[in-house]
Amino acid sequence: MIRAREVRVIGPDSEQLGILPRNEALSMAQEAGLDLVEVAPNAEPPVCRIMDYGKFRYEEQKKKQDAKKRQTIVQIKEIKFRPKTDEHDYQTKLTHIRRFIADGDRCKVTIFFRGREIVHKDRGQIVLDRVMEDTKDVARVEQEARAEGRTLHMMLTPLPKK
Repeated sequence: MIRAREVRVIGPDSEQLGILPRNEALSMAQEAGLDLVEVAPNAEPPVCRIMDYGKFRYEEQKKKQDAKKRQTIVQIKEIKFRPKTDEHDYQTKLTHIRRFIADGDRCKVTIFFRGREIVHKDRGQIVLDRVMEDTKDVARVEQEARAEGRTLHMMLTPLPKK
Protein backbone atom coordinates (compact mmCIF):
# COMPACT_ATOMS: atom_id res chain seq x y z
CA MET A 1 0.00 0.00 0.00
CA ILE A 2 1.49 3.29 -1.09
CA ARG A 3 0.92 5.92 1.60
CA ALA A 4 2.69 8.96 0.12
CA ARG A 5 0.84 11.57 -1.95
CA GLU A 6 3.60 11.74 -4.55
CA VAL A 7 5.86 8.99 -5.85
CA ARG A 8 8.84 8.74 -8.17
CA VAL A 9 7.69 6.58 -11.09
CA ILE A 10 9.78 4.28 -13.27
CA GLY A 11 8.12 3.14 -16.49
CA PRO A 12 7.79 -0.42 -17.85
CA ASP A 13 10.94 0.04 -19.99
CA SER A 14 12.99 1.30 -16.99
CA GLU A 15 12.69 4.94 -18.05
CA GLN A 16 12.25 7.67 -15.42
CA LEU A 17 8.80 9.24 -15.60
CA GLY A 18 9.48 11.68 -12.77
CA ILE A 19 7.66 12.53 -9.57
CA LEU A 20 3.90 12.19 -10.03
CA PRO A 21 0.83 12.19 -7.78
CA ARG A 22 -0.04 8.69 -6.62
CA ASN A 23 -3.44 8.61 -8.35
CA GLU A 24 -1.93 9.69 -11.67
CA ALA A 25 0.73 6.96 -11.41
CA LEU A 26 -1.98 4.37 -10.68
CA SER A 27 -4.03 5.47 -13.67
CA MET A 28 -0.93 5.30 -15.94
CA ALA A 29 -0.30 1.72 -14.79
CA GLN A 30 -3.94 0.74 -15.40
CA GLU A 31 -3.90 2.27 -18.89
CA ALA A 32 -0.83 0.17 -19.70
CA GLY A 33 -2.57 -2.92 -18.26
CA LEU A 34 0.18 -3.32 -15.65
CA ASP A 35 0.63 -2.89 -11.89
CA LEU A 36 2.18 -0.07 -9.85
CA VAL A 37 4.70 -1.71 -7.52
CA GLU A 38 6.45 0.09 -4.68
CA VAL A 39 10.17 -0.66 -5.10
CA ALA A 40 11.83 1.57 -2.49
CA PRO A 41 9.33 2.57 0.24
CA ASN A 42 11.94 4.29 2.44
CA ALA A 43 13.15 6.68 -0.26
CA GLU A 44 11.92 10.28 -0.29
CA PRO A 45 9.63 10.29 -2.24
CA PRO A 46 8.91 6.52 -2.47
CA VAL A 47 9.96 4.87 -5.73
CA CYS A 48 7.33 2.91 -7.67
CA ARG A 49 7.64 0.93 -10.87
CA ILE A 50 5.07 0.11 -13.52
CA MET A 51 5.40 -3.63 -14.23
CA ASP A 52 3.54 -6.91 -14.55
CA TYR A 53 3.80 -8.06 -10.94
CA GLY A 54 2.65 -11.64 -11.63
CA LYS A 55 5.33 -12.09 -14.29
CA PHE A 56 7.92 -10.53 -11.96
CA ARG A 57 7.09 -12.99 -9.14
CA TYR A 58 7.15 -15.92 -11.59
CA GLU A 59 10.63 -14.95 -12.84
CA GLU A 60 11.92 -14.51 -9.27
CA GLN A 61 10.61 -17.97 -8.37
CA LYS A 62 12.36 -19.47 -11.43
CA LYS A 63 15.65 -17.77 -10.45
CA LYS A 64 15.40 -19.26 -6.95
CA GLN A 65 14.72 -22.72 -8.38
CA ASP A 66 17.71 -22.49 -10.73
CA ALA A 67 19.98 -21.32 -7.90
CA LYS A 68 18.78 -24.17 -5.71
CA LYS A 69 19.37 -26.66 -8.52
CA ARG A 70 22.97 -25.51 -9.00
CA GLN A 71 23.99 -25.52 -5.35
CA THR A 72 25.85 -28.48 -3.97
CA ILE A 73 25.21 -29.70 -0.46
CA VAL A 74 28.39 -30.79 1.29
CA GLN A 75 27.85 -33.30 4.03
CA ILE A 76 30.18 -34.32 6.81
CA LYS A 77 30.69 -38.07 6.99
CA GLU A 78 32.30 -39.64 10.03
CA ILE A 79 34.53 -42.69 10.23
CA LYS A 80 35.42 -44.07 13.66
CA PHE A 81 38.63 -45.92 14.39
CA ARG A 82 40.00 -47.42 17.57
CA PRO A 83 43.68 -47.37 18.50
CA LYS A 84 43.74 -51.16 18.05
CA THR A 85 41.95 -51.25 14.67
CA ASP A 86 43.29 -54.20 12.70
CA GLU A 87 44.77 -53.91 9.20
CA HIS A 88 41.80 -55.27 7.23
CA ASP A 89 39.32 -53.04 9.09
CA TYR A 90 41.67 -50.10 8.59
CA GLN A 91 41.80 -50.70 4.82
CA THR A 92 37.99 -51.04 4.63
CA LYS A 93 37.48 -47.76 6.50
CA LEU A 94 40.14 -46.09 4.37
CA THR A 95 38.18 -47.17 1.26
CA HIS A 96 35.05 -45.56 2.74
CA ILE A 97 36.96 -42.33 3.42
CA ARG A 98 38.24 -42.25 -0.15
CA ARG A 99 34.69 -42.80 -1.48
CA PHE A 100 33.28 -39.99 0.70
CA ILE A 101 36.02 -37.62 -0.45
CA ALA A 102 35.46 -38.60 -4.11
CA ASP A 103 31.75 -37.76 -3.68
CA GLY A 104 32.79 -34.27 -2.56
CA ASP A 105 31.90 -34.70 1.11
CA ARG A 106 34.03 -33.73 4.06
CA CYS A 107 35.11 -36.57 6.32
CA LYS A 108 35.61 -36.49 10.07
CA VAL A 109 38.05 -39.16 11.22
CA THR A 110 37.55 -40.06 14.89
CA ILE A 111 39.65 -42.24 17.15
CA PHE A 112 37.59 -43.49 20.09
CA PHE A 113 39.36 -44.60 23.25
CA ARG A 114 37.74 -47.08 25.65
CA GLY A 115 38.78 -47.79 29.21
CA ARG A 116 42.48 -47.39 29.84
CA GLU A 117 43.30 -46.88 26.17
CA ILE A 118 43.03 -43.14 26.86
CA VAL A 119 46.50 -43.31 28.42
CA HIS A 120 47.98 -44.13 24.99
CA LYS A 121 46.83 -41.14 22.92
CA ASP A 122 50.03 -41.47 20.92
CA ARG A 123 48.66 -44.68 19.34
CA GLY A 124 45.56 -42.80 18.22
CA GLN A 125 47.77 -40.06 16.78
CA ILE A 126 49.72 -42.72 14.85
CA VAL A 127 46.46 -43.97 13.27
CA LEU A 128 45.45 -40.40 12.31
CA ASP A 129 48.88 -39.73 10.82
CA ARG A 130 48.60 -42.92 8.81
CA VAL A 131 45.14 -41.94 7.51
CA MET A 132 46.50 -38.50 6.61
CA GLU A 133 49.42 -40.07 4.73
CA ASP A 134 47.20 -42.61 2.90
CA THR A 135 44.69 -39.96 1.73
CA LYS A 136 47.06 -37.10 0.87
CA ASP A 137 46.53 -37.67 -2.88
CA VAL A 138 42.74 -37.05 -2.64
CA ALA A 139 42.24 -34.98 0.52
CA ARG A 140 43.81 -32.31 2.65
CA VAL A 141 43.53 -31.80 6.39
CA GLU A 142 41.06 -29.03 7.16
CA GLN A 143 41.32 -29.40 10.92
CA GLU A 144 44.34 -30.86 12.66
CA ALA A 145 43.94 -33.63 15.23
CA ARG A 146 42.19 -32.42 18.38
CA ALA A 147 41.40 -34.27 21.58
CA GLU A 148 37.96 -33.93 23.14
CA GLY A 149 37.20 -36.19 26.07
CA ARG A 150 37.68 -39.80 25.02
CA THR A 151 38.00 -38.98 21.32
CA LEU A 152 40.69 -37.68 19.03
CA HIS A 153 39.48 -36.34 15.69
CA MET A 154 40.49 -34.48 12.53
CA MET A 155 38.63 -33.22 9.47
CA LEU A 156 39.52 -34.05 5.86
CA THR A 157 38.24 -32.16 2.81
CA PRO A 158 38.57 -32.99 -0.89
CA LEU A 159 41.41 -31.40 -2.81
CA PRO A 160 40.18 -28.70 -5.21
CA LYS A 161 39.57 -30.05 -8.72
CA LYS A 162 41.91 -28.77 -11.42
